[in-house]
Amino acid sequence: MSEVLSPKAADNGGTSGVSVVGHPAWAVLKQAVEAIRPWQRKDGSIDFEADGAPSRDDAERTLRRVTESVEQLSALLPHDAAYHRALVADLNRWSDEGFGVPDFLDSLLAFQPAADRRDGLPHLVVFPMYTQNGNPDRNLEAVALRVVWPEWLAELERTRYDNPLFVPITFEDFTPGYDTNSAVLFPETVAVREAPERWTWGAIFCDREAARFRAVTAAAVDTLGLDLPEDAARLIADQDLAQQTYVLWDMIHDRTHSHGDLPFDPFMIKQRAPFWMYGLEELRCDLTTFKEAVKLQAEGHPMGLGVQYAILFDRLFRFPVTGERVRNYDGLGGQLLFAYLHKHDAVRWTDNTLHIDWERAPQVTNQLCAEIETLYRDGIDRPKLVHWFAAYDLVATYLSPHPGSVWAKGPEALDLTLPPRKLVDNVLADEFPLSMFYEALAKKLRTVITSTKGITGDSSLRGAA
Repeated sequence: MSEVLSPKAADNGGTSGVSVVGHPAWAVLKQAVEAIRPWQRKDGSIDFEADGAPSRDDAERTLRRVTESVEQLSALLPHDAAYHRALVADLNRWSDEGFGVPDFLDSLLAFQPAADRRDGLPHLVVFPMYTQNGNPDRNLEAVALRVVWPEWLAELERTRYDNPLFVPITFEDFTPGYDTNSAVLFPETVAVREAPERWTWGAIFCDREAARFRAVTAAAVDTLGLDLPEDAARLIADQDLAQQTYVLWDMIHDRTHSHGDLPFDPFMIKQRAPFWMYGLEELRCDLTTFKEAVKLQAEGHPMGLGVQYAILFDRLFRFPVTGERVRNYDGLGGQLLFAYLHKHDAVRWTDNTLHIDWERAPQVTNQLCAEIETLYRDGIDRPKLVHWFAAYDLVATYLSPHPGSVWAKGPEALDLTLPPRKLVDNVLADEFPLSMFYEALAKKLRTVITSTKGITGDSSLRGAA
């Protein structure tokens, strides 16, 4: 990998040096939000009849501390002024209407971070929401964050990988809903009276993704005895470089959901499908990103090789052994990539040591991408159920289905008089179990994976070798 691309200092109208978390009002805001959280039901309302519930006066006083803190902090963030005014109005309305199911649609519509992507720009975000891969309840959360938008990335987005809704961010501080595995801030998680006609932004915490990648990859490399090229070792050692790598990966991945020969709604929204379909879609987006990274490397772009390493290592080491085995579609995609590389001799597990053919691995990875692209293109002319079976056959070519699988027995084992969505009920929770290799690796990595809960780029990993 060539010289590290580092973000240049940005002139953000005097806001780049602003510290929300250094202001006394931030501590007050956090304390008030954390006081409200235990009072809330799953839908975000407050049950004043429950044991330990506050009085109405106590709830109103605590909420006033939230609104007063927001108003104080808003002075530091003039670019968020309209959002913060709408936020205070939504908070006051929630109180005035008796703390029922919260509705923060007005403030959500006022918050438009994708419209102003300046590197280092700070934001203060407060919403009642669930945190994906974190807290499933719509609790009040407060997050202080910064945008990551270096000039080199802005140029690639403008000229090559258009993604106007994508907002890469880093944590400054957060309330307990983000002391979890959640690494995204999505508008669709916010409690609102009705969904907007279209979402206008989506934000990903690249510092958490990078720190988690570094921790798990370092442990896997040590466990498996993998000999790393110098550039790969450098990526794992450098938090700043890993964050920049993840921003590029995420930007290309995100836009790929809407690009290519797609036989279905690009995000499969409001569809019920077997989880291997979601696994293939996420893997397709990563492998498309990998293919683009190979092109960038060939053109001399310094981030191209790092993106390839990041996708390989995260997909091979972290994804298959992270989370429960219930419909774990990202885990399935990681298993499939490993099996494909292994069966095409780009990866070998010999003498208790993992070997990667660094010349062959990119070729074979792009070959798998081509197989999935062919599956998709052919799927345009297929009925849904036929497409699902074709996808199953692709996965089952490289991964062994569960011995008790009905789907593995083929169409004759299913009641085809039922609509496709009903046949999803016949899919096992773990349709493609872990191989013996991954069962052993999961045990070795369990502790480090657990330790990455709530991790950020400012953890003890920062700058670690």
